[in-house]
Amino acid sequence: MANSKDFYTVLGVASSASADDIKKQYRRMAKQYHPDANQNDPKAADRFKEISEAYNVLGDVEKRKQYDEMRRLGAFGGMGSRASASRPGGFGGPGPGQPGPGSFNEFDVGGIGGLGDLFSSMFGGGGGARARGRAPERGQTVEKTLDVPFRTAATGGKVPLELEVTEECATCRGGGSAPGAQVKSCAECSGRGVISFGQGSFAVNRPCPVCMGRGQIPSERCPVCTGTGEQRARRTVLIAVPAGAESGSKVRLRGQGGKGASGGQPGDLVITFEVSPDRFYRRDGLDLIATVPINIAQATLGSRVSVKTLDGKKVALRIPAGTSAGKRFRVTGHGIDKENRKGDLLVEITITVPETLSEAQEKAMREFAEASGMKF
Repeated sequence: MANSKDFYTVLGVASSASADDIKKQYRRMAKQYHPDANQNDPKAADRFKEISEAYNVLGDVEKRKQYDEMRRLGAFGGMGSRASASRPGGFGGPGPGQPGPGSFNEFDVGGIGGLGDLFSSMFGGGGGARARGRAPERGQTVEKTLDVPFRTAATGGKVPLELEVTEECATCRGGGSAPGAQVKSCAECSGRGVISFGQGSFAVNRPCPVCMGRGQIPSERCPVCTGTGEQRARRTVLIAVPAGAESGSKVRLRGQGGKGASGGQPGDLVITFEVSPDRFYRRDGLDLIATVPINIAQATLGSRVSVKTLDGKKVALRIPAGTSAGKRFRVTGHGIDKENRKGDLLVEITITVPETLSEAQEKAMREFAEASGMKF
């Protein structure tokens, strides 16, 4: 397909248009000229392909940057642009011993590098008109945040995570055809799955937008996936949380990310842990801090309290007489166990004051205060 139009002109936007403006314009035009909405207009399919080709470049930050640079040099303004005057054998025509028009893989303009390599990186195809199949592409890395209960993060365990994934359509098995539909070779790409298009004398390849790179067209599209061969599905996976995990720590699951294209390997799933607070424990490194309330009498006279550890056991702790609020007592070896290192349990004392007293309690408290020299 030959297309000498400027991509900005194709989309009807200025070269200074923002990425959002380009995206909005593309969506509007793609909806207007989509072949499904214009089945009686054969020109709509060509217009749709032009729009798709333009957005494939202008909708990508790096591709647009490279395209703008080549456009600035006059590569898309016809042969004989201002870039051609810089040296013999430039865009204006071949110099001595240089290849003729159409062999631009050999040129190097302004230190940018071979134009064939540049266009290959811009459009995802090889330089030259000969069609080549699309290379396998690895799927995207998917990142998710997982809320982990405090005690699961401390001791280790498994937490379920629900994911929305792209899977092969079970109805058409990825082919895009409705059951019993007839399949014929795509007339647009002659069954190759790729099309060639150009800017001036440059020709590059792209997956065919009509058959979506398959090379075949079904007489009826799959009603489940509408011909894409893919479905969005939700599945639940159990994520193993290592003992001692903290908020911000990550785990990578190989091959559990985005689906690869053209037979490429799937991407990875990266999980970031977000540890939820606990109503009883706080954490300081590998140490656990547990707040234990006692009353005034226990703090004054001393007492014995029972404290539950992380593994559900109970340890007895002696509180000496005269203990003040905020005092901490260390229970060795009952903290977090991580990589052959184990923390301690720190019991922090708080003193509770009763809001109301019985008559006998109030009398005893007054006698204690008077004996201490307090006056009311």
